[in-house]
Amino acid sequence: MSRTARPARTAAVAAAVAAGALTLAACSPTETIEPYAPSDGSRVDINPSLRAVNLMVVTPEEDAVGALQGGLVNKTAEDVTYTLTAEGASPVTVPVPAHSTVYLGTQGGVPAELDTVAGEPGTTIPASLEVAGVTQEFALHVFDGTLPEYAAVLPTPSPAASGLPTGAVPSPTASDPVGTAESESTDQDETASDGESVPPSDTNE
Repeated sequence: MSRTARPARTAAVAAAVAAGALTLAACSPTETIEPYAPSDGSRVDINPSLRAVNLMVVTPEEDAVGALQGGLVNKTAEDVTYTLTAEGASPVTVPVPAHSTVYLGTQGGVPAELDTVAGEPGTTIPASLEVAGVTQEFALHVFDGTLPEYAAVLPTPSPAASGLPTGAVPSPTASDPVGTAESESTDQDETASDGESVPPSDTNE
């Protein structure tokens, strides 16, 4: 009789373990459903073909000029223009060709600046991104030059120092390097200064 009781007891224990596993699985959150930005910036999804990744602004201080960083993805067959508007700053427009990704502020990318950053480094400011008639609001992260990867792109306090009109981004041409639509991550390892300086010219009096 004891030999027939053991299988029944084993089956009962197995059933209890299985029930416990199902309970734990039901309580565990699924972390892979929602998209996320893999670095410090914000991800803004307009639709499956149009989105921004790792958007942020780097500034020396509040109310100073800020260098925009991130990538603007266009997987459609048409050229589009993104318009980024941050609280207190003039809008910034960036053309993005079809089937391309334009990187902002990275080496080989296009420069883009906010004429003023209405927030201290370490905070976020309200912003919106518009493209193809759709506007999406998001929080734009503000950084300074504390971290080495951001110190390389830190702008000077004067907007005129860049030599480019603030809020205007030149249209990419055939010579401008742009990424492909499959390159969706803009890790800050890609943001680097060219490290070159121009020596002052000699003057003969």
